[in-house]
Order: sequence, then C-alpha cells, then structure tokens
Amino acid sequence: MTSEGTYERDRHYLTTRITADGRDGYPVEPGRYRLIVARACPWANRAVIVRRLMGLEEALPMGIAGPVHDERSWSFDLDPGGRDPVLGVRRLREAFLKRDPGYDRGITVPAIVDVPTGEVVTNDFAAITLDLGSQWKAHQRDGAPDLFPERHREEIESLCEEIYHEVNNGVYRCGFATTQEAYDSAYRRLWDALDRLEERLSGRRYLVGDTLTEADVRLFPTLARFDAVYHGHFKCNRRKLSEMPALWAYARDLFQTPGFGDTIDFPQIKEHYYVVHRDINPTGIVPRGPDTSDWLTPHGREVLPGRPFGDGTPPGPPPPAERVPPPGVHVPPPGAHAPSSG
Repeated sequence: MTSEGTYERDRHYLTTRITADGRDGYPVEPGRYRLIVARACPWANRAVIVRRLMGLEEALPMGIAGPVHDERSWSFDLDPGGRDPVLGVRRLREAFLKRDPGYDRGITVPAIVDVPTGEVVTNDFAAITLDLGSQWKAHQRDGAPDLFPERHREEIESLCEEIYHEVNNGVYRCGFATTQEAYDSAYRRLWDALDRLEERLSGRRYLVGDTLTEADVRLFPTLARFDAVYHGHFKCNRRKLSEMPALWAYARDLFQTPGFGDTIDFPQIKEHYYVVHRDINPTGIVPRGPDTSDWLTPHGREVLPGRPFGDGTPPGPPPPAERVPPPGVHVPPPGAHAPSSG
C-alpha cells in the first residue's frame, strides 16, 4: 500500500521454472511435483484451468487448500487431519520455508512443490500457465489446445498485460484502496478497461483469433468472481457483469466450456473474500446471493465464428476428487472454514 492509499501487488515470486530440459534444475517429470491451489483464488484458478485443458491431472497431481487463511499462510483445512495427504504439511508456508528458511514474502497460490524435497519450486502464476502449455507437452492429452499460438503471440501478450493491470489487479485496487482519490482512480481505470473489453467482445467469440487462448484464461477467473464478490465487496459497482451484454454472454460461454466452469466453486470463493478480508467486512458475514444458477442459461455465442479448441478436443470430466458443486446447488453455512489458529 502506497502513502496515497493505492494498493500495489507484491510480484516478487519464486521464478524458478520447471522445464522440459531442466535448465533451472527442475526437469518436467510426471508425478514428481504437486500443484497447490485454492478454489477461491483467481490466480490459482488460471493454473487449474490450464491443467484441465492440457489433461495433466495425472502428470501433475493437485492439492487444494481451504478457502480461508490467516496472516501466516493458506492451510489444508479440507484434508483429513488438516494436512495435505502427500506433503504432510498443515500450511503451505512450511513448503516455502523448506525452500528458503528466511523466506519473508507472500505465501501465495498457485505454487508447485517438489514432492521429494517438500520445497516450493515456483509461485510465479503467470509463468506457470505458460509452462503447463509449452514445457509439459510430452505429457499433455491428445487434442490439447494451443493457448499461445505463435501467429497471435504478440497480440495475446499485449492483451494479457492490459487484463492483468486494469482488470485482474484492478478489482483489488478498488477493494483495497484506503483513500477516496485512490479508489476513484482505480474505479475509472477498471471500468475503462471493461468498456473496452465489452466492445471487443461484441462481435467476436474469443479475445484473440477464433479459438481459446491464454488471454481468455487470464480474464475468465475475474469475471467468474465479479458479481459474487467484486461488485459489492470490492465496490466495483457501476454495474454487474450480468448487466454487460457481451461480457456476460462471453463469461457464460466460457463457463459452459469444459475446463472452465468445472473449476469454479462459488461457495468457497465467497467464503474466502468475505471471511478473510475483515478490514473490508468486519462482521465476516458471507452473503447468500447472488443466484449462480444463471451461469447455465443460454449464451447465444455459438452463432459467432470460432471453435473453442480449434483442431483439438474438449477435456474429459474432472477426476471425482476434483469436482466442484454445480452453480446454485451447494451453499455451506457461513463460517464453515473459519481461519485456523492452530
């Protein structure tokens, strides 16, 4: 947070990469690593989507932290005994400290852990999705899409940068602003960007080209959380996503595409934001709404040119242990995953 009340995200991540040639000391090896995520986190959601689209569920097993955390770390509240069943740790922080006993930066998801050593390899969310699409090719499913095609790479990179600064992080700048001036500036930047995206998507099915790309993966997790969290909790309330015709139809189109909506757990998303951010929501009350069943209503985008997977195919259903509740069906009682003090 700056002296002007503007929120600035710490992007000092562990940038070690897991690559096909192992040039950073961590070669791609199926079963060696564990992807740690939280269903609530939009940055982790990207990695879950790409892992699904690439069919890497067996090659890169996944551990899921609970929806809330305290100042120390994400914790494994959903697992028996409160420990990740493979790593044996209660808190993700333990894996960061194994990598660096003096680690004093953010304990963030997604993170990929080297199982033999128990050390975090990387928590660089932007590089993780790109590497799952490029460095893990030998272990991808038949029909996996190319999310970063060479012919569109420059346009995708430019758009991803704008989406990150103005939308993905823009909602946080609104929510965490501590002065009116900082909030007003963040609000204007966010809505200027959303207006541009609304116009861009009014006549095209996907953000770049005629297939799904990394740009769509970057935008979708923010849109999925917009009405449930960002509109009210983060004061991004000029209008709801459901009041923006092109963006709302686009978001539903993606939600109903295998690999996207089947990664979204609305109850955990709401519980995380409304319980953890006590400086914004001191009571910790989790709202019952909005009705999320409308994510399954017809979107009409199939009339636009484009095929989601290009010459590829959709992924199969998620493994049973990774399935999420359908929209509008499962709402746990508020406080079911209160922050751990243990």
